[in-house]
Amino acid sequence: MAHAVTEAVHSDEHLLVQAGTGTGKSLAYLVPALATGKRVVVTTATLALQAQLVNHDLPRLVEAVAPVLGRTPTFALLKGRHHYACLARLEPGAADDDDGLFDTDTQWLGAAGKLVQQVTRVREWAEESDTGDRADLDPGVDDNAWRQVSMPARECVGAARCPFGDDCFAEAARAKARQADIVVTNHSLLAVDLLSGRHIVPEHALLVVDEAHELTDRVTSAAQAELTAELISRVGRRLRAFVDEKLRDDVEGSADLLERLLDGMPTGRLERLPEPLYDALFLVDSSARAALDALGGEVGPEEADAVKRNQAKQGLTTLVDIVERLLAQSTHDVAWLSREDRRPPTLHVAPLSVSAALGSGLFRNRVVVAASATLALGGRFDTVARSLGLDVEYGRTPDTGDVRPVEPPEPDDDSDDQPPPRWRALDVGSPFDYPKQGILYVAARLPKPGMSGLSDGAQRELVELVTAAGGRTLGLFSSRKAATAAAEALRAATDLPVLLQGDDSIHLLVRRFREEPQTCLLGVASLWQGVDVPGDACQLVVIDRLPFPRPDEPLTAARSKAVDDAGGSGFMAVSVPAAAIRLAQGAGRLIRAAGDRGVVAVLDPRLHNARYGEFIRRTLPPFWYTTSPDVVRGALTRLSETASARV
Repeated sequence: MAHAVTEAVHSDEHLLVQAGTGTGKSLAYLVPALATGKRVVVTTATLALQAQLVNHDLPRLVEAVAPVLGRTPTFALLKGRHHYACLARLEPGAADDDDGLFDTDTQWLGAAGKLVQQVTRVREWAEESDTGDRADLDPGVDDNAWRQVSMPARECVGAARCPFGDDCFAEAARAKARQADIVVTNHSLLAVDLLSGRHIVPEHALLVVDEAHELTDRVTSAAQAELTAELISRVGRRLRAFVDEKLRDDVEGSADLLERLLDGMPTGRLERLPEPLYDALFLVDSSARAALDALGGEVGPEEADAVKRNQAKQGLTTLVDIVERLLAQSTHDVAWLSREDRRPPTLHVAPLSVSAALGSGLFRNRVVVAASATLALGGRFDTVARSLGLDVEYGRTPDTGDVRPVEPPEPDDDSDDQPPPRWRALDVGSPFDYPKQGILYVAARLPKPGMSGLSDGAQRELVELVTAAGGRTLGLFSSRKAATAAAEALRAATDLPVLLQGDDSIHLLVRRFREEPQTCLLGVASLWQGVDVPGDACQLVVIDRLPFPRPDEPLTAARSKAVDDAGGSGFMAVSVPAAAIRLAQGAGRLIRAAGDRGVVAVLDPRLHNARYGEFIRRTLPPFWYTTSPDVVRGALTRLSETASARV
């Protein structure tokens, strides 16, 4: 992998590289990156990998390469603005009632005193802190309190227009990143950088996208906008000192109208805006524009109330942008209404696809290395390449014998257009011997899973498997209801310790699972990735059903319909690849070290019987495959006996 990254850098050819667990892929891209002598940006999807790079890998590596390079390379961590305390928000009087500190939507009932205490503690900490980074605040504060002392990027007026701009923690982090050899950041900030013209992340020659299978979802999230009546009301409250009462009342009145309208609307996708909703949004747009005109131009940081005035203007500008996008009803966007617990009805608008934005912005004027343990879906790189905006014809892959089917045209010196990116895909494999270390078992005789949770047959199968394994089971479930049913079934049928997500923090549950023999840990979403428990503690991973996205999820439904309308299969193009990635991430929890042994058991017969089953199986590590319950129970029993003998 290190040789492939080096070749990519020298040939200006982008690289998609699948590197299984245990490859050491961070070293494989960091060493060639440091050897370039140019600035490199590494972006990750998870905080855990960021922490590993900054706290473990890079400190050791820069010392190791210093004798070779003749100097010690530098590195910096760059996060989004909301990760840093905002001095303008911490200024006494800044977080007053107009700004929402004591709004009912931003506090827990009866917890106002606690909220004020936490904000006060952050203010005192910020006076001493060198970074203002939330990660350095110990003990920490609730998300609710942090929202009062930080500034979302969409509301920030910018350093040049803020009286605290010279001392801004976020700006200081950016300045440090501009001087570093390696900048570590996250997919969300990279996405914002892409969508805003690439002026946030420092200029660089090489971009490494680790956990690359997550990138398109993070870019979609960054390009998504949300509108609530409360957002409009908050913008209106910020206008009180700067515009006349009628203009402010018009903005707040438009919020009241929208709130009443959304309360009576069903949730789901809005293929066309209903006429009453269109009229209500038009009223929001016109009232916001009138207030924006009345505010006039931006004021300098030396002016009185500069921050609040510029924030009011920024809030109106953001509001107009969101409403304009909703009113446009573009075929390139998907709009929908959601209603969730503890949140007001929310209008969303997101791009139908981000591949064009990635294709035009991600690969321009830099070499991109995209790495992940899950890039070859169904054994091929085509699906991921297309999602990243790459033309399959211009790629060298294992399927094409590492030969490009078509050479892209040479750049025209008289044109500003960039030629299509040249790219190569490579699977470097894994140091693990998956066929000897692991078994993939599919319960092919069970009925297709229903919508009611975990069936009686699946519960019996689960109990038999876990009993044979003597516990040591990580259960990954599609719903909280299914996980709870599984926990109840195991507690009723066995004496094994059973931990259920929600009983305690994830960190503590995983630690108990790792340290206490014969324990079972059952849960949902957050356990599918990031749980790293090598050794005998995890010898059975049970997955209740194929993790297809919900068919009524608006973006999934819209993307599937677009493929169907073009003559393809939306289910095969959208839902199956998503399930394959998710299942591979879950199955990857089993083998974490060279000495690990165990079973991945999928209680969904479609993985064996359905026409797409083979595609999904080819995405998983190449475990030894069986559908025989007797074979798998025998293997688990032997593993359990061996593990017990070692205790």
